[in-house]
Amino acid sequence: MLYRFMSWNVNGLRAAVKNGAVSVLKGNDYFGIALQETKADNTNIPEEMYHLGYYLYNNPAKKKGYSGTMSLVKEKPLGVSYGFESEEGRILNLEFDKFYFINVYFPNSQHGLTRLDMKLDFDEKFLEYANELRKKKPLIICGDFNVAHEEIDIARPKDNENNAGFTKQERDWMTKFLNSGYIDTYRLFVKDGGHYSWWSYRFNARAKNIGWRIDYFVVSDDVKDRVKGADILENVTGSDHAPVTLEIDM
Repeated sequence: MLYRFMSWNVNGLRAAVKNGAVSVLKGNDYFGIALQETKADNTNIPEEMYHLGYYLYNNPAKKKGYSGTMSLVKEKPLGVSYGFESEEGRILNLEFDKFYFINVYFPNSQHGLTRLDMKLDFDEKFLEYANELRKKKPLIICGDFNVAHEEIDIARPKDNENNAGFTKQERDWMTKFLNSGYIDTYRLFVKDGGHYSWWSYRFNARAKNIGWRIDYFVVSDDVKDRVKGADILENVTGSDHAPVTLEIDM
């Protein structure tokens, strides 16, 4: 069966809905949709989200108006869990018969790298978490990883060498993660640069395509050959991020 997925950092769900996100979410036949940085607890989810034809699962941060993940799926999952992190709503794991669908919003190491240590700790814990889960069944992992892996994943690598999301430590962890048996699905199909999923709101960056590719679909390598497509919907607006998509035959 061909499964289609979408992942999108909406940078505030209510704002994204006002900016037309609902038409994006219901305009395609996705089996699963993963949203990050929703900033929505269970009391202020826009009503429209309940009328898309999906089961909706929300993992809000304890701090109001911050972080958070939400997943929408066409089938009721066998189980719902929240990983190793409970304060900031960063992991939402839905178990299905053939795979785990893991929505993750990695921390941003922040200006001045004030959260770099916290980010790297989260990174390591996530790798351990994924490695344990994959012993049971294949993994489909998606979300905002808050790191541009290689120089081709960022418009201005030299200008950003020591900046959050492009430090050597963060990039080295991403290399370690992928070398541990995980596949950056987009790079199965697109080998060149110039394709990004996030642009600053400043300096007209999106129009100039001065961006970063920090949103990913990653699968465990046991299903690498089942991946049929991966894309960035660069023309979809409503957030400072573009949605990313995956097609996989499971």
